[in-house]
Amino acid sequence: MPLNHSTDKAFNPCLVIPCYNHGSTMDSVLQQLAAFQLNCIVVDDGSRKETADELDRLTTVYSWITLVRHRQNQGKGGAVLSALREAQRQGYSHGVQVDADGQHFLDDIPRLLAEAQQYPDDIISGQPVYDESVPKSRLYSRYITHIWVWIETLSLSIRDSMCGFRVYPIDVTLQLADRVPLGQHMDFDTEIMVRLYWQGTQSRFIPTKVIYPEDGLSHFDVWRDNLRISWMHTRLFLAMLPRMPSLIMRHFKDETHWSQTHERKGLWGIRLMVKTYRLFGRRAFNLLLYPVIGFYWLTGNRQRQASEHYLQRLKNYAADQKLTLPANLTSYRHFMRFGEAMLDKLACWLGDIKLDQVDFPDKGQCLQQLERQQGTLILGSHLGDLEVCRALGELSFDVKINALVFTQHAARFNQVMQEINPDSNINMIQVSSWGPEVAILLKQKLDDGEWVAIVGDRTSISNHHRQNEQRIIWADFLGKPAPFPLGPFVLASVLRCPVYLMFGLKPDGKFRIHFEKFADPLILPRENRQQAIQQTVERYASRLEHYSLTSPLDWFNFYDFWQLSKPEEQPSDTHES
Repeated sequence: MPLNHSTDKAFNPCLVIPCYNHGSTMDSVLQQLAAFQLNCIVVDDGSRKETADELDRLTTVYSWITLVRHRQNQGKGGAVLSALREAQRQGYSHGVQVDADGQHFLDDIPRLLAEAQQYPDDIISGQPVYDESVPKSRLYSRYITHIWVWIETLSLSIRDSMCGFRVYPIDVTLQLADRVPLGQHMDFDTEIMVRLYWQGTQSRFIPTKVIYPEDGLSHFDVWRDNLRISWMHTRLFLAMLPRMPSLIMRHFKDETHWSQTHERKGLWGIRLMVKTYRLFGRRAFNLLLYPVIGFYWLTGNRQRQASEHYLQRLKNYAADQKLTLPANLTSYRHFMRFGEAMLDKLACWLGDIKLDQVDFPDKGQCLQQLERQQGTLILGSHLGDLEVCRALGELSFDVKINALVFTQHAARFNQVMQEINPDSNINMIQVSSWGPEVAILLKQKLDDGEWVAIVGDRTSISNHHRQNEQRIIWADFLGKPAPFPLGPFVLASVLRCPVYLMFGLKPDGKFRIHFEKFADPLILPRENRQQAIQQTVERYASRLEHYSLTSPLDWFNFYDFWQLSKPEEQPSDTHES
């Protein structure tokens, strides 16, 4: 009898362990599992006599074990499926797969089970957190499979498909196994997860420690298993092609205001790109960028349309003004520039981009302002990369530049930047809206001689359309009126400090920083306040227009910039920093 046989038929888990010649570690594993009071199905996958005898002995020690035997080795996948079939016969709903070699941190089983009980139709998998014992060749090779899985699913949602520490919903898994031939060896873990994803079964991940014991026994055959895995990815890729339309359609969502948009970039994907850059350099990162950006370009319908709209308006305005633009301005290249800008941020905070590598025509004016040791307000935008300017400023001039950001935006990307350089997030001021408390906080920073950077080109969300209309100013931008937020300019006038415009652009593959005085201070007199605000915003829009014409692909507002809609009608965005 099991120590704990749940009366809840909807969720009734057991343990499953595939075992092949792991007799020396099984007792230790079972001792740890005993605390969880779950029945355990062990599959002897054609082990040698020593392990077979040890398993026979263990069944007399642990009464909650059911032993299933294969006369011949069928591989890890075959053993897991045999265990799940036995579990289904005994009436269990979920199988917790545990490896027999002692690699897994079994104390995390309650966390996996809690997640499985909350999401009983999903696969719950461990997401490995390795220590120094992991062989580097195994670690790096995992990234190759990660990339292939993201291509095969057209999604970044499967963070790790190779961890054997997971909870299977038994009925769904066996229905798939009965319908489709699956890899029976080391290719099983990945293939089952991808094919379940195709049919709508999501995967959820719990970070868990994984170790590689010095005396551990691995059955991974470098040649055979790598060939099996390669053939598996070939099969999955070919089978993915006819599924592409349905997989792509999963990503079309009716997003609303840019500030309500969920981030489309997975934290794991960003970390992979950072690893790629650190290990292999920028060229390898750029190669990886092509399929990733291609995926977002294909699936980001609203963002792609916004990009095409912006580029067409830019071309029309340039033609009217008889200006020459760079050739081959396409939405795909626009997306690619956005992806490159992500690396530029990381590279700057890693110290890989130095100030002497940057074209800085206004450096003298910037140094003069620094010498004054005076609090300064930087009025930036989503044209170019203000974060690069902030990184270069803090790392090169030792000046604190506080970045005002909205709390809910870019949380994943900012987390990665903090991981690679803790200083990157030290001076971020997170707010949810403009208000007097923001002005007081910024005033304190400026009085201490620090700099503050805010952006002036994004309207805020409001629950009332009339309130939203009152918080914006319309100004001509590329030949058509566009809405600009009132808040940053009113805030600048209240702070009574020097105001500079700063743009970090990359028009020809090399960084160029522009730093120009905007006001000292910005005064909005009461007697003609509305007119003064209008003129101020128009002056800002004019400079934004000027620099967008010099570096068109650095425009990172991926929504209809010229349209002020009600919050439920506003299009989505891909980025906020």
